[in-house]
Amino acid sequence: MPTVAFRDARTDRSSDSHTDGTEATGVFFAPVPSDSWNAAQHVPAIPQPTGGTAAELAPRWKAGSFAAPFMWKGRFSKPTSELVQAYGESVSFDWRLYAHDIRGSIAHAKGLEKAGIITAEECAAIERGLTEIQREIEMGDFEWQTSLEDVHMNIESELTKRIGQPGAKLHTARSRNDQIATDVRLYCKDATDQIIALVRELQRALIEAAERAGEAVLPGYTHLQRGQPVLFAHHLLAYVEMLDRDAARLADGRKRIDVMPLGSGALAGSTLIINREFVAKQLDFAAVTQNSMDAVSDRDFIAELLFSIALCGVHLSRLSEDIILWCSSEFGFVTLSDAHTTGSSLMPQKKNPDVAELTRGKTGRLVGNLMSLLTLLKGLPMTYNRDMQEDKEPLFDSIDTIKSALAVFAEMIAGMDVNASRTKSATNDPMLLATDIADYLVRIGVPFRQAHEIIGKLVAYSLRQKRGFAHLKIEEYRRFYKGFSRDVYDILKVDTALEARKGIGAPSPQNVKAQIKRWRKQLEA
Repeated sequence: MPTVAFRDARTDRSSDSHTDGTEATGVFFAPVPSDSWNAAQHVPAIPQPTGGTAAELAPRWKAGSFAAPFMWKGRFSKPTSELVQAYGESVSFDWRLYAHDIRGSIAHAKGLEKAGIITAEECAAIERGLTEIQREIEMGDFEWQTSLEDVHMNIESELTKRIGQPGAKLHTARSRNDQIATDVRLYCKDATDQIIALVRELQRALIEAAERAGEAVLPGYTHLQRGQPVLFAHHLLAYVEMLDRDAARLADGRKRIDVMPLGSGALAGSTLIINREFVAKQLDFAAVTQNSMDAVSDRDFIAELLFSIALCGVHLSRLSEDIILWCSSEFGFVTLSDAHTTGSSLMPQKKNPDVAELTRGKTGRLVGNLMSLLTLLKGLPMTYNRDMQEDKEPLFDSIDTIKSALAVFAEMIAGMDVNASRTKSATNDPMLLATDIADYLVRIGVPFRQAHEIIGKLVAYSLRQKRGFAHLKIEEYRRFYKGFSRDVYDILKVDTALEARKGIGAPSPQNVKAQIKRWRKQLEA
């Protein structure tokens, strides 16, 4: 995997002069994802400065150096504190927006050309320069400078250094405010598409697991107490439904992401008029924003995406809890492959469901990231405020985490086997059919509340006698209700109980087979 080089005055003291008057020193490396990055293989780490003690990382300036970033040095006469630079830089995490930033800049340049602000030759030079920079980033040959704060200024500075005046014209009629809003929207659109695809893969894995489970039956639980018998496949399909809602939420939220803010400037647009609809078309946006102040301050789309991710994580966490229970010796309903479990450093017999446990734990991060963003936004005045820089790390972390979790879960479910003998043993509990006997009474005319009371007393009696319903004599049944007939014994079979559950959404074998067929067709479309 390619690496990203960063130059940072905090990690090295050697000097390196640049045409913008800044001093950038030191190098550290971290992975950078390519367009073909696969969540199932790895999650890119967020690059961080490496090495050095606290004293070595303390602010130090070389005599005569000028640290004010070049985009505002006309207004400032004193260098920016090295500590402020270190505190305020974002390139150590927003570098991953590089492809979207370059794409947005190329589209903006075409808008400038269409408006007659730059020439066709200048536009072509900008596009060539940016394309070359993107290629170098993806090869790991581009050197990022934390002294230039963010991904935008690193790319623009390097472009200007390479092509001269045309590069300096690129920022005409735009601000970093509408630039970052555009970059993040492009990033979120792509991320949403990737997450939806991974959700679909997990759905497919669950459907295949449901097919492998066949006619395996297990107790359905409420309050983690045995309730009624269901097909194992029906239980798995419940999570397919959950995930489908996740995919629908993500797709719906994508509509609100798909609006271009570029051209809104810092907060009030520009007197240099760019054809925003033309630029939006270049970037495949469905619409353009209609209020420049809202456009640069809006982070609702991130909050909505983080909510959808967090809720998807909650669903995975609930599935994790089921799997953890099912894997335990007390349940023994499923077996996970060795490839998706770990052992103990002390106890050689252990086989731990770490993937499920980690996912259950990582869900806390997803919820926390959502809360972090909402807390960040709740007190901000219009329009852009520097606080908003803090929106990206929770966003990136949540996207990385959910992509990784979905991919590894799909792989784990594909290797999960159901222990049908253990699930069958658990469903031999006669109490699972208590509701079926109450339904029997209802069918012969007993009001349900009365039937419920009768069967409650029958259950208590059965437990005292330590005999299941099938082993009670008809005379014993009639102690509680004289209308019992011998045909009550016909319903005291799990297979019969399941066959009778034919209502829409119920777990009869016919229904479950139909649902599997429906889902397969829907996911193949």
